[in-house]
Amino acid sequence: MNDAVSISSAVREGKVSAVEVTKAALARIATHNHLINCFTTITAETALTDAALIDREIAQGNKPGTLAGVPFAVKNLFDIAGLTTLAGSKINAENPAASLDATAVARLKQAGAVLVGALNMDEYAYGFVTENSHYGATHNPHDLQRVAGGSSGGSAAAVAAGLVPLTLGSDTNGSIRVPAALCGVFGFKPTYGRLSRAGVALFSSSLDHIGPLARSVQDIATVFDVLQGEDDRDPICTKRPPELVLPQLKQDISDIRIAIAADYFTKGAEPEVLAAVQKVADAIEVTEYVIIPETHRARAAAFVITASEGANLHLDKLRCRPEDFDSATRDRFLAGALIPSSWYLQAQRFRKWYRDRVREVFQNVDVIIAPTTPISAPLIGQQTMILDGEEILVRPHLGLFTQPLSFIGLPVLSVPIQRQNALPLGVQLIAAPYNEALILRVAATLEAKGVITSPIVG
Repeated sequence: MNDAVSISSAVREGKVSAVEVTKAALARIATHNHLINCFTTITAETALTDAALIDREIAQGNKPGTLAGVPFAVKNLFDIAGLTTLAGSKINAENPAASLDATAVARLKQAGAVLVGALNMDEYAYGFVTENSHYGATHNPHDLQRVAGGSSGGSAAAVAAGLVPLTLGSDTNGSIRVPAALCGVFGFKPTYGRLSRAGVALFSSSLDHIGPLARSVQDIATVFDVLQGEDDRDPICTKRPPELVLPQLKQDISDIRIAIAADYFTKGAEPEVLAAVQKVADAIEVTEYVIIPETHRARAAAFVITASEGANLHLDKLRCRPEDFDSATRDRFLAGALIPSSWYLQAQRFRKWYRDRVREVFQNVDVIIAPTTPISAPLIGQQTMILDGEEILVRPHLGLFTQPLSFIGLPVLSVPIQRQNALPLGVQLIAAPYNEALILRVAATLEAKGVITSPIVG
C-alpha cells in the first residue's frame, strides 16, 4: 500500500486510519531524510491534527475526499499557511509566514490529502541539480553520491524514497521532468495555465507551470483531476472546464497517432538514453518519426526569456544583497539583467513562430516520444560531462530536451524507465495543448505492459 490511490481507498474503507498512515510517513521521513535531504520543513504537528480530522469525518459517516489520508509534500516555493515560503532562498527566510495556502495545496487538502512538509529545491527554481548552498544538496535515493535533479529535486527524491506517495513541483524549463527522470518517478507538466499558480513563488512568469510527481499513472491522473479548475487568484489559469482524465486511463490507444522525435532529440544523448526511448516505442509498436523544426533555437530563446524575466524579478535584491544569493544563481541572474530588451522581444517573436510550427506537427501526430535527459544522474558537484565527444557543462544541459517543450507550454509527462543494476532514465510523452488525457492513456498502457515502473528505493 505505497501508492496514493491504495492508501486513500484503505483509509476510506476503514482498513487503516489516516493518523496511522501519517505517523508511518513521518517515521520514514525521520529515518531517511537525513541521508537524502529532501525536506526543509516537516509539519508533523499539523499533519497529525489534519489526519485526526479526516478520521473523525469517516467515523461520522461523511465522505473525506478522493485523497483521504494520503501524505503529500510540496516544493518550498508553494505557500503553506503559517510557514515562510523559502523558494530555496536565504533571503526569503526573512519574509513573514504565508497567510493562505497556495491554491494547489488547498485543493489537495480539500480532497483529504495530509500535508507533511516542504521540500528542497534550487534557489529561486533556477537550476537542474538541487545543490542548494543554503539548505544543502538533495541526494538521489538510487545513489546518494548523485544529484536528484532540479529544481524540484526534493519533490522527486521524496517520492522515489517512498517518504510520501506524491508531491508537487514547478517546471519552467524542465524542473519537474528532469528530477523525475533522474530519480525514477513520474513527473507531469500539464499545459501552461491549466493548473493554478496562485500562491506559488514565480521564477519566469511566461514559462512557469506546476504539476505532480508520483509513482504511478493513476496517482498522477488522480492528482491532476483534483487540481484542475479555474482560479480567480491566478489570471493565467485557464477558464476551460476541467476534463477528468482518470476515467479515460483504460481506454484503448489504437486511435492515438504516436511518433518518435528525431533530429534534435537524437543528438547529444547517450546511447542508453536513446535505447530507453526505443524500448517505449517498441512496446506500443511505434515506427514513425517526426522532426520539430528549429528546436535548438527554441532552447536558445527559452534561455533568453528565463534569464531576463528571472533577473527582473530579483533586481532589487541583486543590487543590495548580492552576497546572500547562491553564487551560481546570482551570476545567472546578473547575466540575465544585462540582456538587451531587443533580444527578449525577438525571443518572444520567435516563440510565436515556433509555436505555430509545432502546431503543424501535431496535425499529423497526437503524442510524441522523446528522451527527458541526455544522461542519467551525474555526481553531486560534477561540473562537466561528455556528450557527442564534446565536454560541456552539466547544469544547463540537463534540460537539453525539456527546455524547448516548456517554451511553448506543451503538456508533457516524464515516465520512468528502471534498469537492472543501473540508474533510472526518463522518457517524455508530449502532446498538443490541453491533450493531457492522450498522454496519460499512452502512459497507462505502457505501465500495464511493465515498460515503465517506479518502485520505492531503499
